[in-house]
Parts: sequence; structure tokens; C-alpha cells
Amino acid sequence: MAIAKKHINPEDDLGFGRQAVAQRVINRDGSVNVNRKGLPLLSTTDTYNHLISMSWTKFWLVVLSGYLVTNIVFAFIYNLAGIENLHGADGKTTIEHFFDAFFFSAQTMSTVGYGHISPRGILTNSIAALESMLGLLAFALATGLLYGRFSRPSAKIAYSNRMLVAPYLTDQKGLMFRLANRRNNTLIDLSIDVIFSYNDYSDGKTVRKFFPLSLERSKASILTLSWTVVHPLDEDSPLYQVTPEELKATNANFAILLKAYDDTFSQTVHSRTSYQYDELICGGKFTPAFYTDESGKVSLDLSQIGNYTDAKL
Repeated sequence: MAIAKKHINPEDDLGFGRQAVAQRVINRDGSVNVNRKGLPLLSTTDTYNHLISMSWTKFWLVVLSGYLVTNIVFAFIYNLAGIENLHGADGKTTIEHFFDAFFFSAQTMSTVGYGHISPRGILTNSIAALESMLGLLAFALATGLLYGRFSRPSAKIAYSNRMLVAPYLTDQKGLMFRLANRRNNTLIDLSIDVIFSYNDYSDGKTVRKFFPLSLERSKASILTLSWTVVHPLDEDSPLYQVTPEELKATNANFAILLKAYDDTFSQTVHSRTSYQYDELICGGKFTPAFYTDESGKVSLDLSQIGNYTDAKL
């Protein structure tokens, strides 16, 4: 394979060392493609980070599931303590008794206390007092997590679905992809790294090698529209004259690491993605993603970020 023999230092290899891999090093959504094992079954090491970073659908399922399960458990406890100790619980059947206790539990946990049902006796009052305290703590925890999810600074970057080998300058070719900011906030002082990696089968063993690709422009002062990141495929490039077949045979991957300063939160944010060898199009050219409307204002169409047309190389 026509790739330079020298690779970057092991400490710069994204943490995979020189061991050959047959997968993405980074997923398209930016998550690291590594499964962690060996933790205890009930380990809480990553609980907070998991609750903060999971999808909104999963988060609300966790909150609602916890709320329902807790009330169901306390409903059973109130029934075991004696439904007659809930004054105003006038259900006639076992199911009605359960729902009386369930809704009393929900009112106690949220400290609403409508007054229709009230506890009597030391045992039932003690259970209600305990549940009230747990409810305050649980709602405080849920509120803190909700605030953390909203306040956590993050970059929402739209990347093109494909990398292109496209005409570059007059008689050259370039490896390029396009990105844009999904949000209306301002990103400044952007810097980007593109790490090319592949499995090398030479020297009698298979190792993973990594190359930082030199870019036409690796920094941008501000991201207002789209940014087409270009790696010139000249004689200094490790990809010079490399064919798509060679990229496939060596499970080639391109990891994208973006860093920017979020002017809204006054904090540095990061974004990551990657492209596999089969997401590379040879002979394409990105079409414009922004246009000037009738009022003369420039508009960026994020749905057009990945659009391209065929081009001769």
C-alpha cells in the first residue's frame, strides 16, 4: 500500500495503540466505539454522566419509570400496613384498595396532599413521612439532572454524510468534507484535526497506524455558514495515489476532532465524528448549501450540507 512508513507516536493514536481493529474508532455521533467491561454489576461510576448524556426519550423513560415503580412499591407497603389506616380510602375491592394507596402515595411523594385520604396510626404516618422525605430528595435530583442537561455546553455540528475526493485548485485533487453549526449560537476560534488510520499488514504482523492529515485550513476564526475542510492529495499526503480498493482492504478510517469556543456559554465545546472507507466518494463536488433570498439575506440550508454532484478528476 502506497502509504508512508512513518506513523505518529503511540500517545497520539486516539487510545487504540497499535492493535489492528475492524471497526470505527469513533462512531458517527461522536461516541467512542469501545465497550467497557469488568465493572461491578451495580457500579455507579458512570451513572451521572449516563443520565446527563443519554437521549431525551431514554431520560424521560427513566424518570417516569422510577416515579411509577416507587409509587407502586409504597402502595403495596400501605396495603401491607393495613388499608384501614388510610382514612378516606373507601375502595371496596382489593384493586380499589391498591389504587387508593397508589394515588395517596403519589400525593404524599409530591407533597400535594389533597386531604381526601390521610394516614392514621404511628406506622402509617411513619411510612408517609419517610416517603415524603424521599420524594423531596427524588424531585430535587430529577430537577438537578434536568438543569444539567439544559445547561451542559455542547456543540451540535452537521457533517456531510460522505467525504469526497474532488477537484482542488487547478490541477490537483483534495479529500474534503463539509460541516456547519446546527444552532443559532456563535462558534469562534475553531480548530479541527483529521486523523487517518488503517491496518498495516507489513513486517509479518498487523498493526494499526495513524496519520494526522495536513489541511488547507485547520483553524477558523468564526463559523457563520458552512466550512469545507480540505486535505490536499499531493505528494506529501499519505493518501497520495491510494486507491479505494486499498482503503477497503486495510479498513481505513478518518476520525474528525473539532474544538470551538461557544460564545453563549463562554466555554470550549467539542464535536467528533468519523468516516469509514465506504463513505468516501471518488469524483464528487459539494453543491452550495447557502443562498441569498429575495430580501437579500443569506440563508443556510442545513439539509443541503451533504449534497454533491459528480465531478471529473
